[in-house]
Amino acid sequence: MEEMNGAQVLVKCLEDLGVKHVFGYTGAAILPVFHALNDSDIGITISSNEQSAAFSAAGYSRSGDGIGVAMVTSGPAITNTLTGVADAYGDSIPMLVFAGQVPEHKIGTDSFQHINVSGIFEDAAKKVIQLSNNDDIESIVKDAYYFACSGKPGPVVIDFPLDKQQKRHEYRARDVSIFKQSYNDDRHLSDRQCAEFYELLLNSEKPLLYLGGGLNSKRGRQAIRAFNDYFKIPSVNTLMAKGVVDERDDLNLGMLGMFGTPYANMIIQENDFFFAIGVRWDDRIAEKVGFGIEAEIAYIDINPEKMHQIKIERFPKFTFIGDAATALTDLLAYAKRNNIQLDINQWQKYATGLKRTWPLDYNRSSDRIQSAEVMDMLAGSIGEGTKITTGVGNHQMLAAQYLWMQQEQSFMSSGSFGTMGFAIPTAIGVQYANPDSKVIAIDGDGSLKMNQGELHTIASLDLPVKILLLNNMSDGMVLNLQDVAYEGIRAGTQRTKDIPFAEIARSFGFNYAKRVSDRGDLRESIKDFLDADGPAFLEVLTDREEILYPKVPAGCSYRDMILGPYIKKVFSD
Repeated sequence: MEEMNGAQVLVKCLEDLGVKHVFGYTGAAILPVFHALNDSDIGITISSNEQSAAFSAAGYSRSGDGIGVAMVTSGPAITNTLTGVADAYGDSIPMLVFAGQVPEHKIGTDSFQHINVSGIFEDAAKKVIQLSNNDDIESIVKDAYYFACSGKPGPVVIDFPLDKQQKRHEYRARDVSIFKQSYNDDRHLSDRQCAEFYELLLNSEKPLLYLGGGLNSKRGRQAIRAFNDYFKIPSVNTLMAKGVVDERDDLNLGMLGMFGTPYANMIIQENDFFFAIGVRWDDRIAEKVGFGIEAEIAYIDINPEKMHQIKIERFPKFTFIGDAATALTDLLAYAKRNNIQLDINQWQKYATGLKRTWPLDYNRSSDRIQSAEVMDMLAGSIGEGTKITTGVGNHQMLAAQYLWMQQEQSFMSSGSFGTMGFAIPTAIGVQYANPDSKVIAIDGDGSLKMNQGELHTIASLDLPVKILLLNNMSDGMVLNLQDVAYEGIRAGTQRTKDIPFAEIARSFGFNYAKRVSDRGDLRESIKDFLDADGPAFLEVLTDREEILYPKVPAGCSYRDMILGPYIKKVFSD
């Protein structure tokens, strides 16, 4: 045993857990931890604000195998992380957030920069822990790390009073495997359950896989690709599952939902067996846009509460509560042992035909650059090692439609919470988790300006993050909604003054910063931007009047999908 102060115990725990990097912002109530980190090999990135630190930590988790860690001080600092924590909770992203707190005897008083962390974060995090002087810091921190990524993953917030950081504690160097093993999920499908599943599958003629974020990991990707290499069932996916299967595959029809691809929203109208894996049944897919299908449903998910909801709402014929990768591996092993084969040749041809004959398209005759046009052009440069983050809005959905991702954890976007300001701080975390990858943050001007301070973070640290800004001087998605619902009255969604964001990036010290307004310069500028070393910023002025298609209006079914004037059926071999 060693004796050290509480802050040093925390840092030793992080070292034992393999943490390489933390994100945060310092302050008086967390100073002991920052000074303990200063004596450690753990890297520290100081963000421009605490919300960004939480987004960066979550970006680290979203894009790799490690768990992101954020460190902030008390009061307004920890409340600034609330949006990032809630965003991670909505998307089932594991993360640890440590907050300094006033000394324990001042908790519940009017002490300077004191806030009730447990009360505020209770419904926004997987767990909130307030350390007291009698708690074992080592056991709590090591357990919290593995709890965050167990079951339905999520963020854990730990409130750390200043006096407990300073007080002497015994450090026992407990083996982290003790805590890791305590969360092992040993549930497997029985042969009886596998037989029930295959009875449903073999009775279908038009099965469809619905892939969710619960598969967005190396294990999940390996399991679903092995399963579907064997069966070759057409698939659609959520925003959170982009890249889990290679989207260049003819049998993957891309994102389903309110702004899904035309072919994904078409094929769901025809399937007779809907196999949902690791999904939360987002309302933009399952409720607001309606299902409008007559299909048997099978559902695998690790979240018992979600399973209970879906059993009541959707009446699935087959369910399993457990790890999706494990369940798929069990199903595949059973199929191979029993030589189960699936004959769906006509259905496979129908699926590939939809994808080829209903391609995405946009207004190619406009004198203004289209955001869809930029995404279409960028798509040809997305390799297996590319990592994408997006803000929230039309640019987000266009990126999801046009960019065919090839690997898991390659497309990071705010799904459940839809948080503007997400792209750039998240890209910082992604870059630290994947130093050899090309990281591109795709943003709109409305979303970018919410965390514009991270331009300073990127430039000052010379991070090779590439920011592609689609600037239409408006909040495009809300503007589109206003045009329909409020007879074209655009209250609060347009910006009249032209702000040259590329010049702002250049002033911060970006190696490459350019603004493009002429279509003739676009292709070469994208190439130069992607080839540039260090921080790079490309601002493209796009058409404010561009409308996002396809779309399924709220409350309507997939049969009511609006393709718009440019998406048309084409004929191909």
